[in-house]
Formats: sequence, structure tokens, C-alpha cells
Amino acid sequence: MSTTLTSGDIFRLHEQQLKLRWITENNSQNPVIRPEDSHASPRPNLIGYLNLIRPNRIQVLGETETRYLASLDNDILQDTLKQLFADKPAMIILACNTQATDEFSLYAKAAATPILASPLTAKQIIESIGFYLRTSLSEKHIQHGVFMEVMGLGVLLTGPSGIGKSELALELLSRGHRLIADDAPEFFHAAPDTIHGRCPELLTDFIEVRGLGILNVRAMFGDNAVLGDKQLSLIVKLEHSDNGQETTLDRLGSTQRFYRMLDIDIPEVVLPLAPGRDLAVIIEAAVRNHVLQLRGYNAAQDFISRQRKMIQENKE
Repeated sequence: MSTTLTSGDIFRLHEQQLKLRWITENNSQNPVIRPEDSHASPRPNLIGYLNLIRPNRIQVLGETETRYLASLDNDILQDTLKQLFADKPAMIILACNTQATDEFSLYAKAAATPILASPLTAKQIIESIGFYLRTSLSEKHIQHGVFMEVMGLGVLLTGPSGIGKSELALELLSRGHRLIADDAPEFFHAAPDTIHGRCPELLTDFIEVRGLGILNVRAMFGDNAVLGDKQLSLIVKLEHSDNGQETTLDRLGSTQRFYRMLDIDIPEVVLPLAPGRDLAVIIEAAVRNHVLQLRGYNAAQDFISRQRKMIQENKE
């Protein structure tokens, strides 16, 4: 995300969702992210409740904060307002349609800080704008493939160009699963240990299939066939099958593979292509098996344990 994100951008992007309205309209070009922020340590908080110790670039005041300010003696209130606006926050958002006093508005005008209001709670405002800032500013990774939701999990189909990823995606769509992004899904940290994927705006709803060209999945399959965002849970890598490779495959599946993306290990399944294989069914089975592994069950280890037990019983 460019450092040119402004208070006006935040208003434009969240006006309808948060029902924002301007109380003052001065300086809608205030930067939410300053050029010096990238070198600051610690980095400033971008949004949060009223904070005078480590000021947020977007300060949100709810009913609790408004009552607190109203309860202060005049001298203490003056010092508090001076401290609040000393860092020149990018914007102030008043939650629950609380009203700004004339004195509060004068300090905001002097600091060139715009004031906005919303009928939503401070918690809702912070969660909504905070999520946007986290996802927009986090490190991005573009991975060639098709990202889909299969049985509730985010599954990335990867493999060489022309191997049939889009055709497989169409088969999965016809079985009721959902498309997130074709060709160039964008992955980012939604949390320190969680990666989410989404579709670049230009490619949203579209999928390219060799021989058919560009298809609009939403128009063909309906709104429910497209999903905007999903956590990445599993990677399925498609490979061309050959005689030399078949002998190296782990037929028991006792060794789990991982693909490292954005410093996180994502479980990976390798599927060799071969005539007669119904890959859509196999991928559904892979997802079901992954869910079992998340619950602590490993079919290969269960089979090996059963085999060892039988061998031990025969020895006895």
C-alpha cells in the first residue's frame, strides 16, 4: 500500500459500511501513514481507542471516552486536548453518533484534524478499518495457480502452465465448490500465523480456460460460486506423471510435505496426472483427509500401527 493513504481515502472506502459523515471537512488529505513511519521504532498505531501515551493515527472516541472527557476539570481537559492533538492525528472518528463539543472542534481545527461521526460502536469501527489496514499494508505474495474454497477450506491448485488447473477448477465449480482467484491469487498475512488469499480486483469473477477463453464464473454459476477471501489451508500441486516418478511416490502418505509461503509452512499434496484419474474427487478426498489430520488423525500412521500390532501378535 502506498504511503499516500489519506483520511479522505478512509472515508471513501468505508462511508457506506460504517455510515460515516463529516463533522468538519478540513484536511481530508491528512496522511494516515507518514513517510517517516516506516523508519520509526516502535511504529505508530494506525487505529484504536483514545490513546494519549502512544497516539493512534486514527483516534476513535466512543461513549466511554466522551464521558471521560466530559468528567474532567477544565484545566485537566485543556491539557488532555492539547496532548490529544499534539501529534496531529490523521482523523478523529466519533462513534455512536456522539457529539463533539465546540472546544473539541476548535482544537481539531487548530491541528487541521478532520472529525467524522458514525452511528456504529467504536469496536465495530476499529475492527472494520483495522482489518482493511492490516490486509492492505501487509506483505503480499502472488502465486500462480487457482485458489478455491473446497468443502470449506481454502485450496490452492498449482502446477505447470497448461496442466489443466482451470479445467479442474471448472469441474470443482460444477460440484458446488467456489472460486476465489484464477491465475494470480494474492496472498497476505491476516494474522501472524495465518495466510489469506484473495483475487486482484481486475481478475475478480473471471477464469481463463484454454479453448474457451475468458469466462465469468459469477454470471455462469451464480453469486454463490465466487468468494472474495479465504484462509489458505492446503496446496495441491499437479504434476505430469512419468515412469521414473511413480517409483518415488510415498504410497502410504506417511510423510507430510509443506510449501513455505510468507514464512509459514502450508501443507502440500502432490497429485501426478494419469489417464482415468478423477482429480476433482481426489481433491475432495485430500481435503477431507486434511481435516482429519487437523483433528489429530493420520490414516497412514493408523495403518502402520495396525500392521505392527498384527505382526507382533503373529510372533507371539
